[in-house]
Amino acid sequence: MTTKDQSPPEAIPVDEAVETRPPSGLSRRSMLQLTGGTALAAAVPLPEARGQTAYPPSAKPVERARVRITVNGRVHDLAIDPRQSVLDLLRETLDLTGTKKGCNQGACGACTVLIDGRRLNACLTLAAMQDGAEITTIEGLARGDALHPLQAAFIEHDGLQCGYCTPGQIMSGVGCIAEGHAGSADEIRYWMSGNICRCGAYPGIVAAIADAARRS
Repeated sequence: MTTKDQSPPEAIPVDEAVETRPPSGLSRRSMLQLTGGTALAAAVPLPEARGQTAYPPSAKPVERARVRITVNGRVHDLAIDPRQSVLDLLRETLDLTGTKKGCNQGACGACTVLIDGRRLNACLTLAAMQDGAEITTIEGLARGDALHPLQAAFIEHDGLQCGYCTPGQIMSGVGCIAEGHAGSADEIRYWMSGNICRCGAYPGIVAAIADAARRS
């Protein structure tokens, strides 16, 4: 509040306020730029200042693991990366691409294979842990030109659409029948619930497994 004897201080124009120079002779804007750049340089020191090179040295090569596995009746002696999954071993090392990589997290069942007669998700199984194991993939079911009964049943009952999940569905169905879990449609649906078909061909899949189970 002002009185008659007092008057408000004269306002300084904005341009003059910005360009007012401190005793150093630098403008306010230049001072801010200078101090800001100095703070950034202090916060992010150069690699040389830390006694380090700009890029870390190459990691030490991983020691290979020796495994002897039988895949579809053929014996393989291999030196593999111990981090390699059975799925990547089949697809990338042995060129058996019938086994599909879907989610790569064990949720879709597209990579199902039989290991020592048991159905397993190949993406979650380390190949280095399968030394001496017998693995059966979709390529190993047929005998020459004669399809496996479940393969023939899938064709007869239209148990597929796009076909991407079909190898895993068939391998899981073979295991389901061998385990004695194909006595009814409800039982088949329950024991096949780990295999997902994004096309929704479930009625044909269930019918094919039930048909093949009756014939086995």
